[in-house]
Amino acid sequence: MRVTTAEFVRNWGRIADRALVEPVTVTRNGRDRLVVISAEEYARLKRRDRRVVRAEELSEAEIEMIARAEPPAETAQLDELLDGEA
Repeated sequence: MRVTTAEFVRNWGRIADRALVEPVTVTRNGRDRLVVISAEEYARLKRRDRRVVRAEELSEAEIEMIARAEPPAETAQLDELLDGEA
């Protein structure tokens, strides 16, 4: 759902209820300015934030997963760029 800032102010209650089930984009002068989401969705997204750990804090399973990791196929062009600099 997309609404203008004026619509957002006039219809706060209805828009807030809508944001409980889907993100609502608020625009100003035709440009995206804000996205309103439910507190539950915000908490879910925050849980997905990256965590920072020291290498010695990694478990053996995490180290093994890192060792087996493969870059996505679409990054192959980066290898070509690096090979050209050697």
